[in-house]
Amino acid sequence: MKLLPMNKRDIKVKAEGQKSSPAELVGALHAAFGEHHARAVHAKGIILEGTFKPSREASEITKAFHLQKETSKVIVRFSDFTGIPSISDSSPLANPRGFAIKFQMNDGRSTDIVGHSFNGFPTANSDQFKELLLAIATSGEGAESPTALDKFLESHPIAKTFLTTQKNPSSYASMNYFGVNSFKFTNNDNESVFVRYQFLPENGEDFLSKDQMTQMGNDYLQDEIRKRISKGAFRFQFYAQLAAESDKIEDPSIAWPSTRKVVQLGIIEIEKISDNSTVADNTLVFIPSNLPEGIETADPMLDLRGAAYPISFKERN
Repeated sequence: MKLLPMNKRDIKVKAEGQKSSPAELVGALHAAFGEHHARAVHAKGIILEGTFKPSREASEITKAFHLQKETSKVIVRFSDFTGIPSISDSSPLANPRGFAIKFQMNDGRSTDIVGHSFNGFPTANSDQFKELLLAIATSGEGAESPTALDKFLESHPIAKTFLTTQKNPSSYASMNYFGVNSFKFTNNDNESVFVRYQFLPENGEDFLSKDQMTQMGNDYLQDEIRKRISKGAFRFQFYAQLAAESDKIEDPSIAWPSTRKVVQLGIIEIEKISDNSTVADNTLVFIPSNLPEGIETADPMLDLRGAAYPISFKERN
């Protein structure tokens, strides 16, 4: 497999619009969704456990420990969007859905991935994301039209597409998930490539119509996943999408073309419900910058996200 030599692109692509501090970003999430002493975003979720078996091809593109031969345990958390712990699964605001994974090796090492169910991010950088959140915060019921959110979406068409074209899943297990930020993989031959993650359900996607959604309960996704797992395990295929020279590494709002090469990294098999007590959920944290040797952040937004998660974690404990 021919990879992109290290000298062809910078290790870290520099980008504008990353001046917001991690604390400011968490504050903007609270402004938009309220402060509930819970996760600042994706507050409502359900935790499950399983295993991950890496593919042979995975070790060809990275020396990361969880992508070699050894099977690892995984803790996964499916979730709804917003920082509102009581949000209904059937609310339009609950999209995109979240999928976070913690890989745990037998020797105690771990690494995390945080993804969601839309191939792209609403904004190109963290400063714009903060602006979007603050626009949401001031555009609720009674706000004068056009609202701050209306104005923001008018000048940011990608964010408008993100907010208005989401699909409603029949199950957390029946939709694709994406790691929309970019990483740099390096293998044992010191060859490197930029990648984004994809998680595709083994049995394909399945969505509900707007009419069907009006009949769904507040916790229909959690109820469905409990029923599904009681009948047996379900699986996701885990892929790395490889960037071409022309692809935007630093802009998560622009999805790479579907024609880009993908490498299957392995299979995630989800086998059982985990402890979902308030204590268990509050003590579980996924940090996207918790990375092993062989994987580096490439999108500058990831460094800010990685610093924001511990702030939110501290607030909920």
